[in-house]
Amino acid sequence: MTRPILIAECCQNHNGSYETLARMLDAAADAGADYVKIQSIRSSQLTHRPRFDTGETAPDGTVRVIKRPFEAERERLGKLDLTLEQEAKFVEACRRAGVKSMTTPFARATIPGIAQMGFDAIKVASYDCGSLPFIRDLVRRWDTIVVSTGASTDEEIAAASALLRESGKTAYLLHCVTIYPTPAHEMHLSRMNFLRLQLDRVGLSCHPRTSDLGIDPDKVALALGADCLERHYTVLPPGDTRDGPVSITPEHLRELRKFADLPVEERRERVRREVPGWPAYLGSASRTLSATELLNRDYYRGRFASPVAGGFVYNWEEAPVA
Repeated sequence: MTRPILIAECCQNHNGSYETLARMLDAAADAGADYVKIQSIRSSQLTHRPRFDTGETAPDGTVRVIKRPFEAERERLGKLDLTLEQEAKFVEACRRAGVKSMTTPFARATIPGIAQMGFDAIKVASYDCGSLPFIRDLVRRWDTIVVSTGASTDEEIAAASALLRESGKTAYLLHCVTIYPTPAHEMHLSRMNFLRLQLDRVGLSCHPRTSDLGIDPDKVALALGADCLERHYTVLPPGDTRDGPVSITPEHLRELRKFADLPVEERRERVRREVPGWPAYLGSASRTLSATELLNRDYYRGRFASPVAGGFVYNWEEAPVA
């Protein structure tokens, strides 16, 4: 078995500060990350879908549509945008630190620009697992592609996997549950068994509350033979960023590196001894999406799109994008 790769996902835990991002990068490289990853979010690509301005709640209190007013969200994201120059600087800084660079684009229009920056690998967020035109644009430009499968149907996962197999590129499928934070009983790490029927390389991208579960889910996934782990990562106190409570620290990352480098048989023995209640993480290889995941899918799939004359193009649409 090859050495599992570890992805330190900086997400927007930099709070829009390149200085903070540089600190994150250096600490992740020192802790043993294989990739340090950012998100190439463009607040200008946020789409206005009026039903999310007000949301919808049933008389019994059940949320039917998430409330996320457009103007407030665009203002929030605008403060977190990195410039193109900063993203290119990040790629070069990764090279100097001896770690590989990765990013996630959220609209097809972003792809040509970031391709010129020289990112070593590309990541597809869960809500784009079913966006085949988007994935085709990526496999034309990158040789290493990581795809999260949260909030995706079996049919979408199978179609994306077929495209990746046909591309001949190095591809990973990551199991993911889009509940933030994800409790132990919702992890369903056995789902990686289903993913292995699609591609040879599988892994986990998870979002537990770190103060509750630490890196236990990641260790269980490694004991099950995960080839790749992605975790949100921070160098700031948990309350300083939106994703801070589900993020790991450089110390966690260093511990994961040591654990991932053990032979898989030793990982399994360590989990049995050191992770209380580890079977609760296994769940089912075959499952339907929960109500919370469906709500998140409804909002986040189509949250960003590519501006074109007269409107915009969603990632799953075949229409051309300049």
